Amino acid sequence: QVQLVESGGGLEQPGGSLRLSCAASGSIFRINGMAWYRQAPGKQRELVATIGSLGTTNYADSVKGRFTISRDNAKNTVYLQMSSLKPEDTAVYYCNANLQSSVIGPRMSYWGQGTQVTVSS
Repeated sequence: QVQLVESGGGLEQPGGSLRLSCAASGSIFRINGMAWYRQAPGKQRELVATIGSLGTTNYADSVKGRFTISRDNAKNTVYLQMSSLKPEDTAVYYCNANLQSSVIGPRMSYWGQGTQVTVSS
């Protein structure tokens, strides 16, 4: 059994910063790619940022230069540092991990429960 638990969401003013964390626990052999997604009310879930096992990162155009994704492999944790926040960043943020539970196990995708980020004055 694998769990992803997010933390760090909340209410922030425009221009402010927040840092999200997502810790994976349970039966984990190897974590490959990790990512953050978000879903605003009435909209589809969208990819925000990804980070590969060796640290290669990619970002949605809407967050480039403002958000930074990073990971701590020793802690099985991925982070999202969000700066210069805008009202349009308001959404539920979900982390995703592609991982193997054993050396011969298949790669499977797991999701966290989501954490609310609200940007408003």
